[in-house]
Amino acid sequence: MNKLLLHICCAPCSVACIQQLREEGIDPTGFWYNPNIHPYQEYKARRDTLIEYADSIDLALIVRDEYGLKKFTQAVSNNIEKRCGYCYAVRFEETARTAAEQGFEAFATTLTVSPYQDHPLIFEIGQKAAAKYGIEFLPYDFSPRFRAGQAEARELGMYMQKYCGCIYSEEDRYQKQIEKDQKRFQ
Repeated sequence: MNKLLLHICCAPCSVACIQQLREEGIDPTGFWYNPNIHPYQEYKARRDTLIEYADSIDLALIVRDEYGLKKFTQAVSNNIEKRCGYCYAVRFEETARTAAEQGFEAFATTLTVSPYQDHPLIFEIGQKAAAKYGIEFLPYDFSPRFRAGQAEARELGMYMQKYCGCIYSEEDRYQKQIEKDQKRFQ
C-alpha cells in the first residue's frame, strides 16, 4: 500500500497509528477534517497540535479547515444519542472523496485507536464511503497501541483533549458533576 490517506482525529491519537503504519512500510498522508469538534478553541487547539506534530515527524498533511458547530448540531439535534454515526459518516465521506480525487488507493482512520469508539460502526461507515468513491477502506484496529500512544503524546508535551470532540461529548464528560450539582441545588 503506497498511497494511504489517514484521517486523523487529533495528534495524540495519531502517534501510535502512524508508528504502526510506518513499521508496516506504509508512509501515510495525514488528513485533518473534523467539523465535529467544538467549541472553536478546542477545534483550534487540536488542529494546531496536529500541524505541529506532523511537521516534527515529517508527515505530509492535508488540512480541510472547516469548523462546523451549526451544521453539526442541526444534523444531530433530533437524535443526539446516535450522533456518532453522523460524525463518522461526515468525516469519512470527505476523507474518501479527497482520497479518490488525489489518487490515493485507500484510507484509514485514527479513530480506531480509541477503545471508547464504536469500531464496528466505524468499519461499516468507512466501507460505505470507500465503495461510493471506488477506493479501499482499511479497517485497522489500532486500539492495542492506545495506552502507549497516549503516553508518548504526553511525553512529547502535546495538547491532550478531555473529551471526544462534539459539544455533547463534552457534556457527557461532566455528567457526574452536573448531576451532583443539580442534587445540591434541589
